[in-house]
Amino acid sequence: MITAVTTFRLPKPITREEARSIFLSTAPLYRGVSGLFRKTYMISEDGMTAGGVYFWNSRQDAEALYTDAWRARAREKYGADPTVTYFESPVVVDNVAEQILSER
Repeated sequence: MITAVTTFRLPKPITREEARSIFLSTAPLYRGVSGLFRKTYMISEDGMTAGGVYFWNSRQDAEALYTDAWRARAREKYGADPTVTYFESPVVVDNVAEQILSER
């Protein structure tokens, strides 16, 4: 499993409500994306950094999303270029599903 963290250093701060509105406008784009099992949007307390934490089945699935078109859409929404950092996630605790997931 892979966790990808995306961040955008914004040109000016946005409020939580502004961030919520932007996030809700893009959230439907992530429904049904192959290999993505969860995305969490985030905004820093000072409103200067936004981003997301994505939980993927594989790095290949993740890389299929982060295309030039995805980056252009992000730049249009946030006025900033995104960074993407990948992490191996060999164990995931899911308290909602009451499971511990682990790769073999």
